[in-house]
Amino acid sequence: QVQLVESGGGSVQAGGSLRLSCAASRYTFNTQCMGWFRQAPGKEREEVVTIDRDGTTNYADSVRGRFTISKDSAGSTLSLQMNSLKPEDTAMYYCAAGNSWCQYGMDYWGKGTLVTVSS
Repeated sequence: QVQLVESGGGSVQAGGSLRLSCAASRYTFNTQCMGWFRQAPGKEREEVVTIDRDGTTNYADSVRGRFTISKDSAGSTLSLQMNSLKPEDTAMYYCAAGNSWCQYGMDYWGKGTLVTVSS
């Protein structure tokens, strides 16, 4: 059973930074689609950023230039560096991974880590 565990969430003032991490067990991030999603209170879950099997990244317009996805060389940790945070970035952030290309969707999800940005 693949398990994804997020960490690094917390409270920060607008303009601040946070770094989220996602640790995987029984899964390697190196060759499959992976990404970060978020869900704000009262809103639907939205895609933040994905990185595909060939390394192609796809950022949501709302975070492009502020957030950066990365993975370690061992393929066991996925990270999301979030800079210049805004109150509208407040949400539960989820790590996700798939068994193939991103177009086929995600197969595994973490339980999430909460990010709160105050103005």
